[in-house]
Parts: sequence; structure tokens; C-alpha cells
Amino acid sequence: MSLEGESDVTVDRPIREWNGLIIPDPGVYTLDEAHKRIGFEAQHMMVSPIRGEFAKGSATIVVAGDPLRSSITATIRADSINTHNPERDAHLSSPDFLDVRRHPTLAYRSTGIVWESDSDPIFHWARLRNNPLARRGSAADLPPAATRASGRFVIKGCLTVKNVSRQIDMHLEFGGARRDPYGREIFGFSATAEIDREDYGLVWNVMLDAGGVLVGKKIRIEIAGEAIRDS
Repeated sequence: MSLEGESDVTVDRPIREWNGLIIPDPGVYTLDEAHKRIGFEAQHMMVSPIRGEFAKGSATIVVAGDPLRSSITATIRADSINTHNPERDAHLSSPDFLDVRRHPTLAYRSTGIVWESDSDPIFHWARLRNNPLARRGSAADLPPAATRASGRFVIKGCLTVKNVSRQIDMHLEFGGARRDPYGREIFGFSATAEIDREDYGLVWNVMLDAGGVLVGKKIRIEIAGEAIRDS
């Protein structure tokens, strides 16, 4: 970071605080290809989880001055699906599921962001525990929350699969912001959501003799990574 009248210095993290969090400075950030996972989990034969991922995908995060006005857009290559089983991957790529020849990409765009720090009781408990007067005082007597690295948000958005768009909520854990050894501003995150695949026309299944179906309808989306500020 260059300061007028001083020599260049390197700081450990961007200096911006919001609701007790150190957050990224405003700007455009790109998902780091080397530090990302775009994954999912489905139920197999009603008894066991099968995990997979999409190897190719990109995302752009525009961090606003007010972080709750930030936005996210992402594109995923459907043919990059990988469940570590070539036969299963070929079936998931077929018209029974993703139909990657006709629908080569999946897309996501955010429509809103909600801060949910107060929903986690552990923060409230910690503040009570550290305040000897809390039992006699009111909520206004509680000390302010200490600056921390992580926080939780709900990202409201629209997921498009096979030209079908549906609203979904992603629960995002913000992992913190800092500068990497190359002086770039980065931040980390992980996010999860649950969708019903049949809402997107992915209805193929097989009924089991003992009851239930071969492939569960509910799909858990699991995304994690780092974003780097564009130069």
C-alpha cells in the first residue's frame, strides 16, 4: 500500500471494518481458479451421499461500498462435471440430466444479500460471558462485539439450469479478507444451498423394489474458494 510521503509498506489485510468484520475494499473480484471448489452432494439409493464437482467455472464478485449492495455472477461449464466415475459422469451429462450438448452452461446471479450475524447464538453467549454486569443489566449494557474474521450472510439469487431459472438462498460463511504474499487483496468464503433437481427438469429416476428411488431429489450445493481483486 502506497502512502503519500512514506515508503511502500505491506499490510496484512485491507483496512476496512463493517459490523465487527474486516471486509474487502470496494472493487471487482474474480474467483481464483487455483483455490475454488464448485461441488454438490446427492443421495444414492436412499442411504449414502455421492459427491461431485464442476471443474470449470468462473465467478465475479462486485464488492460495493455498502457490502449488502454487492453482487455476484457465476458461470459453470456443465461438461466439466466429475463424480470420479466415468460411466456416471456420462449419464449425468446426457439428456436424462444436464444435457450438456444443448445446455453447455449453468448460471447464477445474486439478487440481494442479507447479514445474519445476530442469528448465531454463540456470539451473544460470548458477549454475555465476558460481561460481569450482564445478568443485572439490559441488552444495551452488553459490550460491542469484537472484530472477527468470519461472518454469515444469506445470498439471495437465481440459478439457471437447462434454461430453467429458480430463486435460491445460499448460506455464505465469509472467511476473512487480507493481502496475499504478492500484495493482492483477497477474501475467502464457503457457501451451501439446497435445491430440488426436479424443479429444473432433471426428473430421471428409478424406483427401488424395497421402496424409494435410486437418486434423491434434493441436491446440496457446496461452494468454497478465494476471490482476488482485479488490478
